Amino acid sequence: MMQNFSGRVAVITGGSRGIGAEIAYGFATCGADIAILDLCTEDLAKPVLDRISETGVKVFFYTCDVTSPEACKETVAKITTDLGAPDILVNNAGITRDNLIMTMPDDEFDAVLNTNLKGSFNMIKACGRGFIRKKHGKIINIASVSGLLGTAGQANYAASKAGVIALTKVTAREFASKNVCCNAIAPGFIETPMTKELDAESYLAKIPAGRLGKPEDVANLAVFLASPMADYITGEVIRCDGGLAM
Repeated sequence: MMQNFSGRVAVITGGSRGIGAEIAYGFATCGADIAILDLCTEDLAKPVLDRISETGVKVFFYTCDVTSPEACKETVAKITTDLGAPDILVNNAGITRDNLIMTMPDDEFDAVLNTNLKGSFNMIKACGRGFIRKKHGKIINIASVSGLLGTAGQANYAASKAGVIALTKVTAREFASKNVCCNAIAPGFIETPMTKELDAESYLAKIPAGRLGKPEDVANLAVFLASPMADYITGEVIRCDGGLAM
């Protein structure tokens, strides 16, 4: 069933490429106006902005460092002026700095936690007042099966994504009475620029579905969770991994 998000504003962090770009496009094809946030310049986001523009919806790009509470607050204020108060927030911005625990520099651990976990917290806080005022909203946090299983060499990433899962559940409890749902998607091995350096074949052998994931697999789930069809789903962590973490 095609969802209709006409009149809705969807905010996607880390939306210039990969999973974030595909989620942004998925919402655009359903009629939502789109705000893409990323650390890069607008020029680097041009391919996804052009693709979204072809759907006929409004799309704005904002350079925003999600690790900064002030930047998040200021950017959400700009979005509200340009498009209207957000209805949907997808916390997708994330980085990796893989290393073994004994050789991981402190700054690599901190950078991943600050972007992946604190960044999600900052954006939820920045958008939260608007959701509460509207008494409506959908928050979708992009976690990872690494946050469920733990992955050697990813102490920082796995910890950040486990934190995102806990943050999702706390947010769901605190916002439920305001008709705001918060859920997490835990992707497995998805073919994106971020996973190009990983050994795809070793993962493929562990995936019951027999294939690697595509960004649109995650985007389809995000669209569902933001739709009225998921109005009674909150605090959930849904794997999108072909059975990898089953």
